[in-house]
Amino acid sequence: MDDPNDHKPPCQRLFMDRHELGNGLGHPSSPVQKSLSPSPGSSTTRFATMHTRKPKPFSLQRVNHLLHRVRAKRIAIGWLLAFSCASQAGMGIVERASETVRIPLTVFYPTAQAEQPVKKGPFDFSLAVNAQPDSGPHPLVLISHGSGGSPWVHVDLARTLVENGFVVVMPEHHQDNYKDFSDPGPSTWKLRPAEVSQAIDLIAQDPLLGPVTSTEKVGVYGGSAGGHTALSLAGGQWSPARFRDHCEAHIAEDFSSCVGFITRLNGGWLDGLKKLTAKVVIRWRFGDATPYRHEDRRIRAVIAAVPFAADFDLSTLVKPKIPLGLILAGQDINQIPRFHGQAVQHTCETCTTIADMPQAGHGMMLSPLPPLGSTDSIAYQLLSDPPGFDRSQLPALHQKVADFFKSHLLTP
Repeated sequence: MDDPNDHKPPCQRLFMDRHELGNGLGHPSSPVQKSLSPSPGSSTTRFATMHTRKPKPFSLQRVNHLLHRVRAKRIAIGWLLAFSCASQAGMGIVERASETVRIPLTVFYPTAQAEQPVKKGPFDFSLAVNAQPDSGPHPLVLISHGSGGSPWVHVDLARTLVENGFVVVMPEHHQDNYKDFSDPGPSTWKLRPAEVSQAIDLIAQDPLLGPVTSTEKVGVYGGSAGGHTALSLAGGQWSPARFRDHCEAHIAEDFSSCVGFITRLNGGWLDGLKKLTAKVVIRWRFGDATPYRHEDRRIRAVIAAVPFAADFDLSTLVKPKIPLGLILAGQDINQIPRFHGQAVQHTCETCTTIADMPQAGHGMMLSPLPPLGSTDSIAYQLLSDPPGFDRSQLPALHQKVADFFKSHLLTP
C-alpha cells in the first residue's frame, strides 16, 4: 500500500503531526516500537534481564522533569525541521482586519503554495495570498512599525525571517500608521507594547495560523517608534515628561525627534518661532511623569533598530530583562544617535550590537524604501539614503536579525 506521505513535497515528508510523532517515538503500539521490542525468551531479553538496573523509586517531580525535557526537545526538533522546509518555501500572506478587531494584523508565513504578483500600495510583490501554511510549529516574530508606518516597508525583512522558518506578524498601531497618522508620539507609544501582546493573543487564536505557530517564545523587532516599543518590552522605563525634558534641552539639535515630519529647521528667520512653538506644545501635551513599561513573559528577545530612546530612564536598560539587540545608523538625522541608539548602546552592559552602520541613515530600517517625494520634502530629507550608503548590505543585515532570534528563541 502506498504511503500517503510519498505524495507530499520532499520537505514536508519530514513533518509528522503530533499523534504520529508521539507514536513513532515511544507509543507501545507503534510499528517502530514493536519492532524494537524483544520477544519473550530471546537472547536480547535474557541480556536485558541480566543487566537491568533496579528502577528508581517513582517520583512525580522526576516524571514532570522528564516530560518537560521531552516536550522541549520535540519543539526544538519541530522548529529545526520548519527551518529546513522554510528555506525551500514561498511566502504566504493573510490580512486580518474587521470591525471587531481593534488591531489589524498582516501576517507572513512559510507555505508550499505558489506565489503570485500582488500590488500593495506603491510596491509590486510576489506573495501567496491566503495560502495554506507549512506544517509547524513555527516560531513567531512581531515587527513593530515606525510612526506612520506600514507592513509593506518591512517585506524584505519579513521574507528573510520566513525563509528562516518564522511566522511574522505586523500589528497596525492605533492612530500611528499609514492609514491613520492622527496621533504619533508619546500618547500612542503608551499603547504600543500592549498592542504587541494583543497581536500574540490574536495569532494564537487564528484558525489558519494558530495551529502552526508557537507563541511560547516570541521575538519582537521594532524600528524608530517601533524601536521605542522594543525597548519598553525589554524592561526599559520611559515617561512623557522625560520626552518633554529632552526636547526642552535639545530642541535645536534633535528637532525632528521632537516635532516629527511637520517641519524642519533650515537656518531661516522662522527657526526661532518653530522652536518656541514646539516647546510650548510639548510642555502642554507631555507633562505626565508616570514611568511606563510593559512585561510579557512570552517575549524572549527584542531588537531595537534606530530607536527613539531619549525619554528612557537609562538605568533601567543597563541589564535588560531579556536579550536586546541594537541596530544603529551613523548618519541618522531623524533620531540623532547620541541621544537615542548610541545612548542605549553606551549604557547597556548585556546588549548585542547587531549592526552599527556609519554611512546609513534612518531609512535603512525600511526595505523596500517607499517613494519619498521630491528632494525638498521632509520625508526625503529625513529618510533618504545618505551618499555612500549601499542598500546591498541589507540582506546580510536581515539574516543577522534572523540569526539573533534563532539563537535566543530556539533553545529548549
